[in-house]
Amino acid sequence: MNRYLENSIEQIAENSTYKSFEHIYRIHKKSAIKKWVAGILIALGIILFLPWTQNVRTKGNVTTLRPEQRTQELNNIIAGSVVKWYVKEGDHVNKGDTILQLGEVKPEYFDPQLLKRTQEQIDAKSISAENYKSKAGTAVTQITALTQSRDLKLSQVDIKQKQQLLKVQNDSIDLITANNELSIAKRQADAAQQMLDSGVIALTDFEKRKISFQNALAKRISTENKLLQSKQELINIALEKNNTIQDYTDKISKAQGDRFASLSSAASADADVTKLQNVYAGYDARNKLYYVLAPQSGQIIQIKKAGIGEIVKEGELITEIVPDHFQYAVEMFVNPMDLPLIAAGQKVRFVFDGFPAIVFQGWPAASYGTFGGIVTAIENNTNKDGKFRVLVTEDSTDKTWPPQLRIGGGASGIALLKTVSVWYELWRNINGFPPEYYKPQQTETIKQ
Repeated sequence: MNRYLENSIEQIAENSTYKSFEHIYRIHKKSAIKKWVAGILIALGIILFLPWTQNVRTKGNVTTLRPEQRTQELNNIIAGSVVKWYVKEGDHVNKGDTILQLGEVKPEYFDPQLLKRTQEQIDAKSISAENYKSKAGTAVTQITALTQSRDLKLSQVDIKQKQQLLKVQNDSIDLITANNELSIAKRQADAAQQMLDSGVIALTDFEKRKISFQNALAKRISTENKLLQSKQELINIALEKNNTIQDYTDKISKAQGDRFASLSSAASADADVTKLQNVYAGYDARNKLYYVLAPQSGQIIQIKKAGIGEIVKEGELITEIVPDHFQYAVEMFVNPMDLPLIAAGQKVRFVFDGFPAIVFQGWPAASYGTFGGIVTAIENNTNKDGKFRVLVTEDSTDKTWPPQLRIGGGASGIALLKTVSVWYELWRNINGFPPEYYKPQQTETIKQ
């Protein structure tokens, strides 16, 4: 009866123009759960075999690779008081623009004619040095004249000495002649004595020969005395020559001493000139330091001194300058456990603060809004947080980094490692195994 009633109701519902019964009981609906389960399993199977890029995620900041492109502190070199400010915070300055004018605070530099007076001292010392050099030149001329006079005097003495030597030789010959004559006269006198004793000659002839002997003896003595006088004169000439040499040597030595003294005084004066020139250069440089100039183009930020007349100490920070042009880089801080997985030349993906991105971890090619980088340097020392600093530069083969980046902005980095299957990555994480370690092939030139 019930079955008949149900069949009748279904037949009536099918033939009826009202569809409420069909919508409420869904009598013609067939279950699709088997298809969904099969589809999900097939999709999961496909996903398990998709490629997955292992990675190391870390936080970092935007910086620059070159130190001169980072925010620069502008310090004062000399102490002074603030006279005038030429800029305000936020102003843009070009290299060489005046930022601040300082006034002198040290009494030794108060003289307004300091450079002029120092230059006058330099000129006076220079004239003194030139005078000493001229005096040394005069001494050289005097030495030359004395040397020539000595040579002439010695030539004269040499000639006189040769003449006296010839005279000594002549007197020596005269002495030999006198000795021969004395020998003849003595032999004749002895013969005359014998002949007188024999009575052959008269006493007058004997006395004549005796007188001849005495004359020959006197001549010999006179000639010998003359020879001795000639030798004595030769010795006197030799002494005169020595005295001449000694006299001129003393004069030349004195002139050379004066020359060396003049050269020493000239060198001392030159040294004083050099010292004064150094002092003058220091004064001149100090005058230029009264105007603090911008070392490079950039924006003025964080002025530390204010007001007029405020004292600025040597080396004190005045303001900071943010340079115009940068070669951006990112400094990442990596845990020591992940450091072996990072190598120079390795690819890195970034998400910069202020630039939203949809990141598909493991599928960097499908990530939207990420930017590429290359590891440039890895520091060998940890920071205060115990992490290693890694510098990453822009990847020239990838899309350009945003020009709106600013130094100090945040960046989230993803260091790309080996590409594996999804099932392997799940299995690795379940077992707690580390990522695959490998060294990237450094086929690209890292931007410096």
